[in-house]
Formats: sequence, C-alpha cells, structure tokens
Amino acid sequence: MARINLNSPNIMDAKEASKIWGHAENYVRRTYQQNPEKFPDGSIRKFGKQWIVTTEGMEAVTGVKDPRKQDK
Repeated sequence: MARINLNSPNIMDAKEASKIWGHAENYVRRTYQQNPEKFPDGSIRKFGKQWIVTTEGMEAVTGVKDPRKQDK
C-alpha cells in the first residue's frame, strides 16, 4: 500500500491553494463545483467540510506551475 506524506507541501487546503495561485478564497471550491473534470483523478478531495487539493490539481486547473517554485 502506498504511503501518503501528509506533511508534503504539495497537499494543501483549498483556501491556501487559492491564495498561492492568486485567486479568491473560494476559487478551488467554485471551480470544482462548475468543472470537476478539470481536476486530475485523486488531486482533490473533501474531508468533512474541508477541501484538500494537490499541487498537480492546481497546476492542471490554472495552467500555472506552482508559484512557490518560481525563480525570483
């Protein structure tokens, strides 16, 4: 069984991800509700009331590589 590292910076809550990519707080939730097919399988999930998304999911939806890894 594959082990998932929950400490990975590539797993984040939807509000944090939206902020990192420069969008409104509700961007991930709204995008998923309108176009769930844009997220690769396994890149987004709701735990209770909390949406969790991966870097892969955000890059797929926005078309923008992780801003945290951009050369400065």
